[in-house]
Amino acid sequence: MNQITPLLPTLRLAMVITGWTAFAVIFMLRKAPGTTEAQKRDTVSIVGIILQAIAFALVWSQRRPFIAPTSGSGLMSAILLDLVILLLLVGSIWFVTKAVKTLGKQWSLAAKLVKQHQLVVQGPYGLVRHPIYAGMLGMFMATGLALSDWWAIGTGLVLFVVGTMIRIRVEEKLLRTAFGNKYDEYAAKVPALLPLRWRA
Repeated sequence: MNQITPLLPTLRLAMVITGWTAFAVIFMLRKAPGTTEAQKRDTVSIVGIILQAIAFALVWSQRRPFIAPTSGSGLMSAILLDLVILLLLVGSIWFVTKAVKTLGKQWSLAAKLVKQHQLVVQGPYGLVRHPIYAGMLGMFMATGLALSDWWAIGTGLVLFVVGTMIRIRVEEKLLRTAFGNKYDEYAAKVPALLPLRWRA
C-alpha cells in the first residue's frame, strides 16, 4: 500500500496533462468560423478572458510540493481524490466537445454575433446556457485539486468566476439584443453555468 502512495502525484499530473491535451485538441479540430464578418462584437469580454487566464496560470504555477497530499495522508482519501479529478476531467472534456460540436461555426473566443446567428438551445445548451464555461470550470477544479495549494485554488476560483460572469453578461446582452423574449424564455428555464435547477 505504501509503495502506491508516492506514485499518485505522478498519476494526477499525467491525468491533468492528458486532459488538457484533449481539451486543446477539441478547439483545434473545431469547424472553422465563417468568413462573414461579425454583425456585432463586444470587446469587454476580453477582460473576462484575461481574468480566466490568470486563474488558470495561478493553479498551474502555485504548486504544492510534489509529494504533499491534498486530502489527508491516507491511501483511500488519495484514491478518492484521484477519482474526483478523473471525473471532472472526463466530464468537462465531454461537455465541451458536445458544446463545440453543437455550436459549429458560431463558436468564437470573444463575444460576437455572426450573420444569420442561431439561438442554440439543444444538446448541452439544454442543461446550461454556457456549457463551455462549465467545462472550463471543471478543468480548473481538476487542475487545482491535482497540483495546487489551497490558497491558489481559492484565489484562482474567485478570478475565474469574476471573469466568467463578465463574459456571460456580455454574451447574454448580445443574445438578448438579437433574440429578445425568445432568449429571456430560454434563460428563465436553463441555468447559466451549473446544471442545477434551484429555481422555481
